[in-house]
Amino acid sequence: MSEKNMIKGGEFLIRETPASEIFVPEEFNDEQRMMAQSCREFTETQVVPVMDQLEKHDRALLTRLLKDAGQLGLLGISVPEEYEGFGQNFVTSMLTTEEMGKGYSFAVSFAAHTGIGTLPILYYGNEAQKQKYIPKLASGEFIGAYCLTEADAGSDANSGKARALSSPDGSFYTLSGVKIWITNGGVADLLIVFAKIDDDKNLSAFIVESAWKGVTIGPDEEKMGIKGSSTVQVYLEDVKVPAENLLGERNGGFKIALNILNLGRIKLSGATVGAGKAVVSHAVQYAKERKQFGAPIAGFGAIRHKLAEMNILNFASESLTYRASQNIDDAARILSANGMEKGQAAVEAMRQYAIEASIAKVFGSEVLDYIVDEGVQIYGGMGYSAETPVERAYRDSRINRIFEGTNEINRMVIVGELLKRAMKGEIDLLTPAMAVAKELMAIPDFGSVTTDYFEAKKKQLVNFKKAILMVAGAAVQHFTDKFADEQEIMMLLADMIIYTYAAESMLLRIEKIQQSVPEQKLLLMKDAADVYFYDISALILKKGNDAVNAFAQGDERQAMLMGMKRFTRSEQVNSVAARRRIAQQTIEQGSYIF
Repeated sequence: MSEKNMIKGGEFLIRETPASEIFVPEEFNDEQRMMAQSCREFTETQVVPVMDQLEKHDRALLTRLLKDAGQLGLLGISVPEEYEGFGQNFVTSMLTTEEMGKGYSFAVSFAAHTGIGTLPILYYGNEAQKQKYIPKLASGEFIGAYCLTEADAGSDANSGKARALSSPDGSFYTLSGVKIWITNGGVADLLIVFAKIDDDKNLSAFIVESAWKGVTIGPDEEKMGIKGSSTVQVYLEDVKVPAENLLGERNGGFKIALNILNLGRIKLSGATVGAGKAVVSHAVQYAKERKQFGAPIAGFGAIRHKLAEMNILNFASESLTYRASQNIDDAARILSANGMEKGQAAVEAMRQYAIEASIAKVFGSEVLDYIVDEGVQIYGGMGYSAETPVERAYRDSRINRIFEGTNEINRMVIVGELLKRAMKGEIDLLTPAMAVAKELMAIPDFGSVTTDYFEAKKKQLVNFKKAILMVAGAAVQHFTDKFADEQEIMMLLADMIIYTYAAESMLLRIEKIQQSVPEQKLLLMKDAADVYFYDISALILKKGNDAVNAFAQGDERQAMLMGMKRFTRSEQVNSVAARRRIAQQTIEQGSYIF
């Protein structure tokens, strides 16, 4: 794909994406599937059988598992070959993340090490830093952790109090502070620590070895879930950090933190897809075995509804996650081909698709929360027992809506970043928003009815996008520079955008593979899309009306409410029958079907 034709981050809202330009999971090649199989076997044979022990804060066991993963090459999937990794692309790393996502809280430790524990050095380190540390991180000789959060600096990371004082001769920094909620902190050899140098107003980043004098690791926190991962406080008291261990530029730490969080967000989405698939399998297998009133509960309509919805939502999450991942890969490749250093190109690509990363994080985490909740419900009373896999999945899922930026923060990012890019002229939102406003004043053109499946669905998507542009344009015009304070309206808009991106991703995936999958599977995918489009039509109408009612009055309000109704009109769908077909295939297959 050329740079000219590529859809920019956030531009999906105003440009049609050709199905040929997205990546879908059906396109994984044999090498990628073999890597996924290695991760699956490691999770099933090495991780899941020891989860009870791992949840007892067994640091030695966690260390061994991470090092064993390193010996198998699983920690170096996305590390370039020159630093003793496999040098695979971002989409491949997402597939391995998905498979490891089935490993409960170990998936958190794995993702923290391979993502935020390793990639800041790979993307921002100088050559000496990369040569010294990346091979050790890729092999598992060193375990990595990321130390950003402080007691009074969570979502507002740049307000942290940790300080690094420059030595008179500039040869080292004396680092002091307390970091909290540090994943892998109890087993880490290497810490990426964020602190302000002297009287700087912005953070800088440092590479700190946990064995250095002045570094103290606290006990493991007692948590609701992800008990098998090590989460600690890290105390830094007059730690002497060599000047050569400053990571990136002075005052550049906040930029590192933000860009690495974009990576963490999309990676988290991949892990939730894998976890969701695992829970679907557990739930349907239990439903086939559990009998009530003389029959397996899998035969009951209420259970079938749940199994179908779990499949539909995970299908949407999987589709949008790999679509966004390929966007990042394509952007990094183009930037690198144009002369940008590879690490810098990867960072810039993730920055470009920060909107999509936030969408994926919010959607994936909330879909998984739905799936695990329904998984427990299908198990009934047994689902509340620690003997079942869904109980652990339920506890472990809840953190996903909090870390890597809360879902509330990510919703603000989605809308705020879109508007910021529009103000900079990177995306032209104004022209299509004005066109929608003009359309509201014209006589409605309902157009001709089409019998083409994809054409009809794409027309719906265009209308969903018009609804978003109508509300966003009017709200910005009404509140001007105070719009950022209207968080309730921003949250409503974010949900409208998320639903639309998910629906479009499902449809493009189906369109791309329509000639290459069995007809039965294609029909079930269309059932999933039909149900999802039908459901979100009502959701977008409700969110849009709530937003309009928050600021518009009189004739403007009436016109916009009529517009919302027009833009969210949907063909009627027999969602009960569609869900029954999806559930029946799930029961026959005994697993997630897409």
